[in-house]
Amino acid sequence: AFHTLGKIATAESNPALIELIGAADEKKLPTYYDDEFFSIGEGQDSQTWAIDALPSMASIEWEKLSRIPTALITGSNGKTTTTRLVAAMCRQQGWHTGHNCTDGLFLDGICYEAGDYSGPMGARSILRNEHVQAGILETARGGILRRGLAVQSANVAAVTNISADHFGEYGIHDLSGLADVKLTVARAVEKNGVLVLNADDPELMKKADRFQCRHAYFSMAENNRNIDALKKNGGTVCQLVGGHLLLDDVDLGIVADMPLSMGGSAKYNIENLAAAACIAASLGIDASTIRSTLERFGAANSDNPGRLQRWNIGGANVMSDYAHNPEGLHGFLSIVQKLKQDGRLALLLGQAGNREDKDIRELAKVAASFNPDFIVLKDIDGFIRGREPGEVALILQAALVECGIPASRITTQLDEVEAVRTILNWAKAGDMLALPIHSTAGRVEVEALMQTLSDQNWQIG
Repeated sequence: AFHTLGKIATAESNPALIELIGAADEKKLPTYYDDEFFSIGEGQDSQTWAIDALPSMASIEWEKLSRIPTALITGSNGKTTTTRLVAAMCRQQGWHTGHNCTDGLFLDGICYEAGDYSGPMGARSILRNEHVQAGILETARGGILRRGLAVQSANVAAVTNISADHFGEYGIHDLSGLADVKLTVARAVEKNGVLVLNADDPELMKKADRFQCRHAYFSMAENNRNIDALKKNGGTVCQLVGGHLLLDDVDLGIVADMPLSMGGSAKYNIENLAAAACIAASLGIDASTIRSTLERFGAANSDNPGRLQRWNIGGANVMSDYAHNPEGLHGFLSIVQKLKQDGRLALLLGQAGNREDKDIRELAKVAASFNPDFIVLKDIDGFIRGREPGEVALILQAALVECGIPASRITTQLDEVEAVRTILNWAKAGDMLALPIHSTAGRVEVEALMQTLSDQNWQIG
């Protein structure tokens, strides 16, 4: 076996590529390579070649190659929203901005390639785009564990939070292990870069001192000792104080007036606002630009697709969110509960098949704690991941009944979009319909359905 592997390694070695990488390293230039392409530099200051047509050392115009401002963003919840927020701030600053996320590849807010690009392929694609002047890169746990980081060096890395999710995969079984995975992004930050962390997250604070770069913290607490300590050392902080978001000593505005906060009720979105402010400030974006973005972002459903979108359809209030794990669902339903008036509550509920049974039951427990009047169980297209169709729904139903939800309130419609239609058919005027939508195709179809019903003035019943 050793002899065979040695022959394979020799056959796949690429001395010319290794020489180019070494030359770029000497000039402190980033390189990106995969099975198809090799590139030096980033964005508008990069050049890319086919992996089987590498340039000679003498032909490279080294003086035209350099880095661009980059940020890596990860966490259990809030990655995509924070990425979109920071990208919007960069655009407002006047930079042509590329960002990748679970929805696709984007240039200046326009999607040019749809799909889940939250892994290394997405990062490389953005940083090879010759129009990009700043790269904001969502960095998911799965990509880190399967393929590592594409980015060797970043100006900023941020971890929004750590919560129980994806346990049992790739040897990760607890919060500490998950925090280690997420903090991989910190290894790409050089000493003059900035690591942005949630100062209210105990797992992140336990491990923060491992990284010698500059730190920036955000917090929802007015008396967070980690924030106080960092302030004394001159680090950047963003904090919720008296209903205002303060970036160091700059007042970014009243949180309740920021659309993404849902009148101040969306705690986890307020965390995302604070995280984005820290990241943007660390990239050198003006405080006035950060403030103006926070004042408007989220006012339209199109600002943050699939996250806390709202419609009034035929007299029923509809809210859609990603809410893909117990903590995310709890946050979503807490907002729903605050906004719900006298009507009933309907809930769409599903989970990816690669979660452990206990995690699926925990999701049901969270759902049951809000006592929905009607629950439709679904599968998630493309996320069954090794289970039989309907298997997750059966686990959820059993757990819901154990938690005291009558079986008469629960039905199953495995197709995500048809499940939404089932809820619309059940609804009455004044009801609140909570729709966690997880597949990108399902979300796009539901958004189109809601727009059509709204345009046609469709009425409940």
